Formats: sequence, structure tokens, C-alpha cells
Amino acid sequence: MKKIIISLILLTGTLASLVACSDETLDPVGSVVKNTAVSSPAAGTDYILEAKTASNDAFTVKWSSVDFGYIAAVSYQLQIVKSTSANFDADAKTFDLGSFNEGLEGSTHQKTLTQRELNSILLSAGGSPAEKASYKFRVVGSPSGQEVKATNKLISKSGEVAFTATPYDTFDEFAKLYVPGSFGGASTYADWNPANAPKIYSPNNDGKYEGFVWMNVASPAFKFTDDQTWTNDKGDIAEAPNTFTTLVHTNGKDIKPTNGAGTYFITVDWTKNTYSIAPRQVAVIGDATPNGWGAATYLNFETNAASPYFRMYTINLTLKADAFLVRLADDWSVKMGTVSGSKETLVATSANKIRLNGGDMVVPAAGNYKIVLDLRNAANYNLRLIPN
Repeated sequence: MKKIIISLILLTGTLASLVACSDETLDPVGSVVKNTAVSSPAAGTDYILEAKTASNDAFTVKWSSVDFGYIAAVSYQLQIVKSTSANFDADAKTFDLGSFNEGLEGSTHQKTLTQRELNSILLSAGGSPAEKASYKFRVVGSPSGQEVKATNKLISKSGEVAFTATPYDTFDEFAKLYVPGSFGGASTYADWNPANAPKIYSPNNDGKYEGFVWMNVASPAFKFTDDQTWTNDKGDIAEAPNTFTTLVHTNGKDIKPTNGAGTYFITVDWTKNTYSIAPRQVAVIGDATPNGWGAATYLNFETNAASPYFRMYTINLTLKADAFLVRLADDWSVKMGTVSGSKETLVATSANKIRLNGGDMVVPAAGNYKIVLDLRNAANYNLRLIPN
């Protein structure tokens, strides 16, 4: 019996030792033995990004592995800020470079970003389209999924590398038509000026265009052009009245909507020379809104060029944590909601992408919001809820 008890004690001690070893293996104690370092691109490199080559490779970063003193899976991020930033940690915009199993002998990794990917980071970091600016980047590595106390977190940061870049306007990734007309000057543009006219976009770059245009005159008139000149302008095949269906290049007539001032939804098939135009009332409706599902609340077109919401539809509103939709026609024939078509909760302050005839949108928390509806680009209709 005594032998059995001793054996059990020894066995228990052995198992405890194995568990301790196992725990050590799962959560080893480490330190930054060797930091990651960037070998490419070289400091001072200049990048000029263009929408027409958005899918081309633009930026290849090469970096060495970090050594935490033990074999580990390490996740890396590229961090970019404007050179004027005083706080890299707080201001950095990040891009996931991937996770790698790092041995103690060290290795080198690389990741290539397309012009579209780099452009997105630069714009989110405060860059402006068509403006050259100075930026800096670094690579940061940390153990993948390891539970580490905040006071003892393992993280490796490379040195900072300065570069310059000129981002592009994301709208320019999509083919567009210009809509010059008599309403331009009253609608934040210029009268009959293709170079200063509203635009409608082709989400699939397939010659089929759509968009919303605010025409703030009682008797608007307009045509379409495919550039900022009148070289290839098209108008209606007939006048007094227009067909509101058929376009023609030679001797095209001014298109004259009959519903007066307001927002119009326009579609064009440039190849087939067809188009449509319909008045739209831009509003929100639903249990989240003050009037519930019984009556819509109409948004206002922002005409202040100094506003960050210039040419968007906005309103300040007290909302409940409930559902709503964007309603574009009082008969419910046209609405806008979630891209999935299902009921989804929006992310406050984010540009939540929406689509025609989408699903119910849910306010994340009751409160006062500025609703910002951006209908400028058919490829990126979106709605923001900005807490007031």
C-alpha cells in the first residue's frame, strides 16, 4: 500500500511538471532580442498614383523577421502617417502584412500593395487627391494571438522611413459622364460648363451610368458629355416634348425635366443611346426616426463648399435604436438600405455602404446624430451616422 501511495505522489508530480511545461510552451516568456528592420523601399522614394492604373503594383515593402527569443508565429503590420504627425502610435493607418512562423535563425519577408491599396491608406492618413505630400512608414511585429499582459506586451517596431506620394481621387477609378445644364450655377456648379458640372458614374465601367443630380431651378435643362468638352455631347432625339428615352449626338436637343426643381435619378446607356430620368425625394423613414414608418423626414442638400459634407444630403436628427430606410419615392417604389438586403446595425461615424432597394438599417444606439447621405458616386453610395 505504501508503494502505491508513493507511486501516486510521483505520478502526480510528473503530471504537474508536464502541465507546467505545457503552459510554458503555450505562453513563453520572451523579449525583443532583435527588432524587425526595413530594407526596401529606400527613404525618399516618390509615388505618383493614378486611378487608371489602380490595380497595378505600387509599393513593395521588405523587412527582416523579429526575434522574440523563441520560435513564434508573428503578425506584421505596415503603419503609415503624414510626416507632420507627432504621434505615430495614435495617428498611424495600418495595413496587414500577414503572419509568419519565425525561427531563431531569422528570415526576410516582403509584401506588395497595389496603387488602390496604398491610395486608400494615404487618403485615410489625411492625404488629399492630386496633392503631393510627405509621409513616413514603419513595420510593426507582435506574437500572433498570444495572451500577453499589457505591461509586458511584446512588440517590435522598425525604424521610420520617409517617402512622398500623390494620391488620386477614388471617384476617378470609375468611368463618368458630365451633366452640364442651366441649373449648374444654382446648384453649386456652373451653367452649361462640362468642366464644372455634376457627374454620374459607371459602377462596373461598362458604359452604363447612373447617379443623382440636384437641379435647383424651376425649369432645368441639360445634356450629357463624356469629357469636359462639348465634342461628344448627347441630347434627346426630340424636343417639345423630349422622349426621355433616346439620345443622339448630332443635333441632340436639350433635356428638360418637367417636375421642376429638386433631385433627379438618371440612368444612361452610352452605347445604346438610351437614358431615363425620374424625380426623387431624399428622406429617411422608420421606427428610428421621429415620425416612425408613417411619415418621412426629408434631408437637405449641402451647398456650403467649406463643409466636409459638401454636395451630400444631411440632417440633424434624434434617433432611436431601431430600424430605418432611405426613401426616395413616396409610393415606396424606390428605397435604399443595406448592401446585403438583410436587417443590419450600422457602425456609427463609418461610411456604411448602401444600395438601392437594400435592407433595413438599424441605429446602433439612441441619440442625436447628423445623418450624412453621400450619393455622389454610384459605385459607393454610403450613409454615416455622426453623433452630435
